Amino acid sequence: MLRAFFLFLSRATWAKNLIMRWGFSRRAAARFIAGEQLDDAIRVVAELNRQGLFATLDHLGEHVTTPDEARRAADDYLVILDRICASGIQSNASLKLTQLGLGLDDALCLDNLRRILRKASECGVFVRVDMEDATTVDRTLEIYRVLRSEGLKNTGLVIQAYLFRSQADVRTLMAAPTRIRLCKGAYREPAHIAFPRKSDVDLNFDTLAAMMMDAALAHGSPPASADGKIPALPAIASHDEKRINFARRYAEQIGLPKTALEFQMLYGIRTDFQLALAQAGHTVRVYVPYGTHWYPYYMRRLAERPANVWFFLSNYLRS
Repeated sequence: MLRAFFLFLSRATWAKNLIMRWGFSRRAAARFIAGEQLDDAIRVVAELNRQGLFATLDHLGEHVTTPDEARRAADDYLVILDRICASGIQSNASLKLTQLGLGLDDALCLDNLRRILRKASECGVFVRVDMEDATTVDRTLEIYRVLRSEGLKNTGLVIQAYLFRSQADVRTLMAAPTRIRLCKGAYREPAHIAFPRKSDVDLNFDTLAAMMMDAALAHGSPPASADGKIPALPAIASHDEKRINFARRYAEQIGLPKTALEFQMLYGIRTDFQLALAQAGHTVRVYVPYGTHWYPYYMRRLAERPANVWFFLSNYLRS
């Protein structure tokens, strides 16, 4: 019930206008957001690198309403890529296609992503295309396939374990192979297309992780590059220790080296666990969001974990 409530709020304009006016909500969100400006995010990534962690930068934003907004979002990513290259930080980039015009003008979205990937390839930066709600999955996969067919291979996708279709998608994508980030899923989906019970999502997550690792081993998955910019296959994105420990055990069981497996976590959540995994010799990449459009992202974080809701309420009480 609580999860559904916050997912509803993440798309409610009236709630966004109200909550973003509260000073305490901005302070609470700062735990999970690297700042509102690119300079803030660059500093955060540099500190993560100093601790032995890699990063992926995400300029927050989604569901633009005009072609000009979509083009500006793409232009912003060109600036981000320039800064990643110039600063020497060890970071990829992540983005959402609705931020680039998906659903508004799919041809424009394709062109925007093409521009970004071409720029990223100039300095060897990998760009991850985030998966959004289930209505966008097929179009996201199609845009990915078109750009791969054009030779732009410095990109990968996200697969969400709560969708029934994900096993078939992973099977198809790993035949290429594709660089996949596996996550549980953070959107509100109807019961006829997604597992409603957490236990079923967890089981599917482990099944998908094993499929990805088997495929990585079969393809002779290369290790991550020395600077960490090109991620290994696969990427396991979770803070759930049971899911992570399953992946570690399974990789050891099949003989997949640590350099061919990457764990990804969110900025501001379980930093202690992130550091412990890195110290154990695993590649750990932190998803670092920044920007002024933090509201939907933050609401989805509240929906995921009761502890995050208490953090929000404690800030409210202090205010």
